[in-house]
Amino acid sequence: MREIARLCSQIRLLTLKQLHHLGFGHYGGSLSIAEVLAVLYGKVMKFDPANPAWERDYFILSKGHGGPALYAALHLSGFFEEEVLYTLNQNGTALPSHPDRNLTAGVDMTTGSLGQGISAAVGAALSHKLSGRPNRTFVIVGDGELNEGQCWEAVQFAAYHKLHNLYVFVDDNKQQLDGPTKDIIDPLDFVRKFEAFGFYSERVNGHDTAAIFDSIERGGAQRENPAAIILDTVKGKGVPYFERMDNSHHIRANDEQNLLIEKSIRELEEKGVRT
Repeated sequence: MREIARLCSQIRLLTLKQLHHLGFGHYGGSLSIAEVLAVLYGKVMKFDPANPAWERDYFILSKGHGGPALYAALHLSGFFEEEVLYTLNQNGTALPSHPDRNLTAGVDMTTGSLGQGISAAVGAALSHKLSGRPNRTFVIVGDGELNEGQCWEAVQFAAYHKLHNLYVFVDDNKQQLDGPTKDIIDPLDFVRKFEAFGFYSERVNGHDTAAIFDSIERGGAQRENPAAIILDTVKGKGVPYFERMDNSHHIRANDEQNLLIEKSIRELEEKGVRT
């Protein structure tokens, strides 16, 4: 898993560099999903950047505000050049703040209105099953996003139709826009909730690439039910200042924060992380 760990560091570095160049954005929820993106794009998913229409696995970032991390993973997977990353959220960009399938190579679904991406993922998984195709669908949802009732309708539908080709990752970083998730709507035990709906479900360290990969393998091995993998993560992972913040959902960095971001970028580069 050494190469996957390196890919994760590259995703985190490029996420920081994009947002630092822009001067603001969704640092917290982008940085917390670097590991799962590295596992998916570096080891698990079948795709071909030269032939995006190929019968590939599908990926949907339901928590669309994590777009900068996804863009980093797409660049590193060969979908576009690095300089495109630094047009993030600017006029005429192919990389809007939230992913848009009509603008960005490698994006399978436009997302950003929280609660809807998981429904689209369920639809893709059902289509593959009905057509007898081996393609799998992977979707990342936010813990705060699961306040939305539509998510649980999709979960119930997926379990009823035995969509074993669907993998749902919950980025359980314990923060959402308005504060800690436990103070907004306490999510209780995600594993037990997904199990109650009929999913295979387990919780893993969301910053351990080997643990994430092994969990995907276990979810796929049972070949009957959709899988929910609850990622125990830290919002703002990789920038200690952000990790300690009460809310790092969206940051317009001040001078002090910019210095800390630049320090984190230098530390990653000094560790030999190159893009």
